[in-house]
Amino acid sequence: MALNHIWFLIVGFLFIGYFVLDGFDFGVGMSLPFLGKDDTDRRVLINTIGPVWDLNETWVIVAGASLFASFPEWYASLFSGFYLALLLILAALIARGVAFEYRGKGDTAKWRKTFDWMIVIGSALPALLWGVAFANIVQGVPLNAQHIYTGTLFTLLNPYGLLGGLTTLTVFFLHGLVFITLKTDGEIKDRARALAKKVGYVATVIAASFLLWTLFAHFSIIGAVLTVVAALALLAAQLAHFAKRDGQAFSLMVVTIITAVGALFAALYPNVLPSTTDAAYSLTIENASSSQYTLTVMTWVAAIMIPFVLAYQTWTYWVFRKRVSRKSIPAGSH
Repeated sequence: MALNHIWFLIVGFLFIGYFVLDGFDFGVGMSLPFLGKDDTDRRVLINTIGPVWDLNETWVIVAGASLFASFPEWYASLFSGFYLALLLILAALIARGVAFEYRGKGDTAKWRKTFDWMIVIGSALPALLWGVAFANIVQGVPLNAQHIYTGTLFTLLNPYGLLGGLTTLTVFFLHGLVFITLKTDGEIKDRARALAKKVGYVATVIAASFLLWTLFAHFSIIGAVLTVVAALALLAAQLAHFAKRDGQAFSLMVVTIITAVGALFAALYPNVLPSTTDAAYSLTIENASSSQYTLTVMTWVAAIMIPFVLAYQTWTYWVFRKRVSRKSIPAGSH
């Protein structure tokens, strides 16, 4: 397999890793108004991801850097055409990060409530917009002969794009709720389990509609297999959740996201950004990639660094594997 095709797979792997890891961060952030009955409850929820959220977020930085280095034409067209949507995502991620760091710096309820809503919005907005962005990448956008995006932000807000956004919003919310049941004890865990059952029904309908639309519009054998596996994994995750098998439910949600995003990349291949103006203007793996020398150097770097990153991340999750409860929050702390 040529290096540019291998790097298409690596970019896909990095974005899948980001959606799996930051996906449950988004879900936890969105859960604050629903599960946090008081400040202590909200502290418990935030502490479930407190040690790892920033590590999870670095995956998108690595994915973006890899995209820039391996497919500069794709990066240029994508970031210039989707700049407003990506700017909103960036602003939301910054606001969420600031809120995590500064929430406990003030003593008033108003202070903490303000930062709590920054966490909620900073989680929900990226969860929605990432789905809109990736749906439009798969469907295609108006590009001219110079591979310049000729649409607007509202061009991206088409039915397929919005359905993609609702899919990531609901699936990430469910992913976060399942993670909460895995990481907490007591009433918060019970409330998360009850809410996850309700969200699960909605997420299943929306995700199934989106994946079927994608499969019919961009059929491939690999895409069909991944779509079926994603659907079965999502259903199995909910059955495991009903049976209170928290570890199995979370693992199956991970499989769901891996295969669902994989199905999107399978639908995209061998394009990287199709043009709806004229198919001849589409960006493909062949015409958007870097030189062979650049890809060779990057491949050696990736082969050395990715195993270390995965090992470090695994070790981090092992260290912070214990459940969090209200008893974990010191009295009088913020």
